[in-house]
Amino acid sequence: MGFVEHQRRGGFSWSFIRRKQVDSVQRKQEVQQLAKKLSLLQLIAIGVGTTIGSGVYVLVGTVAREHSGPALTISFLIAGVAAALSAFCYAELASRCPSAGSAYHYSYICVGEGVAWLIGWALILEYTIGGSAVARGISPNLALFFGGQDNMPAFLARATIPGLDIVIDPCAAILVVIATFLLCLGIKESALAQSVVTTTNVCVMVFVIIAGAYLGFQTGWVGYSLPSGYFPFGINGMLSGSATVFFAYIGFDAVASTAEEVKNPQRDLPLGIGIALSTCCFLYMLASVVIVGLVPYYAMDPDTPISSAFAIHGMQWAMYIITAGAVTALCSTLIGVLLPQVSVGTLLAFTIVAVSILILRYVPPDDEVLMASSPQESIDSVFLQYNTQENNADPIDLVAACKDKNQHSQGRMLYPNDAETSAAYPLIVKKLDQDKSKEQKRRRVAALNIMFVCIGVLLLASGASAVFFPSFVRLSACLIGGLLLLCGLIVLFWIDQDDGRHSFGHTGGFICPFVPLLPVSCILINVYLLINLSTSTWIRVSVWLVIGVFVYLLYGRNHSSLMDAVYVPTIHVDEIYGGSSEILA
Repeated sequence: MGFVEHQRRGGFSWSFIRRKQVDSVQRKQEVQQLAKKLSLLQLIAIGVGTTIGSGVYVLVGTVAREHSGPALTISFLIAGVAAALSAFCYAELASRCPSAGSAYHYSYICVGEGVAWLIGWALILEYTIGGSAVARGISPNLALFFGGQDNMPAFLARATIPGLDIVIDPCAAILVVIATFLLCLGIKESALAQSVVTTTNVCVMVFVIIAGAYLGFQTGWVGYSLPSGYFPFGINGMLSGSATVFFAYIGFDAVASTAEEVKNPQRDLPLGIGIALSTCCFLYMLASVVIVGLVPYYAMDPDTPISSAFAIHGMQWAMYIITAGAVTALCSTLIGVLLPQVSVGTLLAFTIVAVSILILRYVPPDDEVLMASSPQESIDSVFLQYNTQENNADPIDLVAACKDKNQHSQGRMLYPNDAETSAAYPLIVKKLDQDKSKEQKRRRVAALNIMFVCIGVLLLASGASAVFFPSFVRLSACLIGGLLLLCGLIVLFWIDQDDGRHSFGHTGGFICPFVPLLPVSCILINVYLLINLSTSTWIRVSVWLVIGVFVYLLYGRNHSSLMDAVYVPTIHVDEIYGGSSEILA
């Protein structure tokens, strides 16, 4: 009997869930790899340099004025906790799947092509807006060295296009070109530049904290002595501020995106992510405590909040030091923002990464390798030989063989000789069928409860945040969502995790603790922050995502590298690989 059955599945539902595989050893040998030159210290420098910049030098003034007021420190703390939970999930996936692509790559492997496309599409918008915002944030700081925007050289000064009300920032454009050029030189060279800039930036941040604390004690912390209190915009304002400053923690995502260029990714990626995130959160909180205490939140300069706060208190010399730090920090952030290529894309990516951890632990993809459809002769010859040898096999060996061959793929399926095996060893086949049925039931239960958790989180977060809905609707949503979330979490605690998690991807690296509690908590916090973003933000992002869906349906779906893929059980790869090297990532 034939061993290979080909099923061409081109429908939308199939294309949306087809999944990429973790890079195999053979693929890494055949495909040209990026140079592995990054050390742990360079990873930390990339993470800290990418993170510190926009969070302090751009967002502090805007978020304090419009969202959180003096409670800015708590906003940074909440966003930092959410980022830390995501960091645990990122660390495991970065260790198991050390390839470029970050959240897009992980969701392609664990969730499916359609979701991965939307995540990648959202992150394109995220990094484009982020790069633009950071680049434009450099101009006001640079202008201070020239005595203001009006004294800037003509080729660097901002200009407005008549009739269109569009502002052109040549300085921002030049900096983007320079940052891109540094990245094109190579990861080692750009990482060296990043390390120098990051060291300078951290020193400036320490100066801000120490000098700002001294000023605060001298002036009596006027920013905390306001009649409006610590929460002038209420708890919702503080949470909205958390959702906005979450953009400032995008640095460790840049660390994950360098996975293919790290010397020892299993060890260094988790450490680099953790140390960079902890350092940035600590510096963010201390700096925000100082800055909102020096100046009332409503009097903060939205473009240059830190340097202006020192200038108000007569420390003009400090303003130049801080401005130099701001320019270098924003340049460093710009490099990091361009390296992986406002907060909606980041939060969506972090949420999908947490969902991917649940999928990996409870319903991991089959242990298979993707091969192009062309090595048909190699596949057929291997399995023809395997069928011939099977007739003289020992019953014990047959059990293992049946387990290996009882794999099914999403595109092309490989089946054992069911009729002959059943006739020769009925009890063995019956036991295998029972085990398979039990495992399939466990996977169905796990998948169903992961879905319950996601739906429950969405309802609970929506009910808690949607103040424009009637109280009855909000309470009902919270009750139903809470029950779904609790029931799903209890079942996931109760059932066993999949044994395949031990061999999935590259083993021996970091393992996310407290599963399923930690990833579920990560999903809950991220979704809550997502819902607390402004309506105008969601309208703009929704339009972008709808465009992405149409692009995928009309083009991406039919031009996927997985269109004619063959999913081959790992046990047979070496034999087939002898006849072909066409393995897909």
